[in-house]
Amino acid sequence: MERLKKVAVLENEIQAQVLDSMLTDREIPHIIRSYHDTALDGIFQMASGWGHVEAPPEFRDTVLAVLDEIADQAGQETDLDSETLFSEDSSNED
Repeated sequence: MERLKKVAVLENEIQAQVLDSMLTDREIPHIIRSYHDTALDGIFQMASGWGHVEAPPEFRDTVLAVLDEIADQAGQETDLDSETLFSEDSSNED
């Protein structure tokens, strides 16, 4: 197996699962490592992020692009939710 390098810190398990799925679909070699430690009951994750993704150096830019794509999709969902909430709040002001 090729030598893997840490590419990015992951924010949460959902981001890790989506990234894993997308990288696997694109046949990009990678490893997702969680920072969870049962002895410390996840305290390290709260301070350092959920975990990180490792990949061969030649795939670094691709992995970062996929992470940006995930963030963009999450941002669009958040924007839609906030617009819906705002619309509901403003209709109650009458």
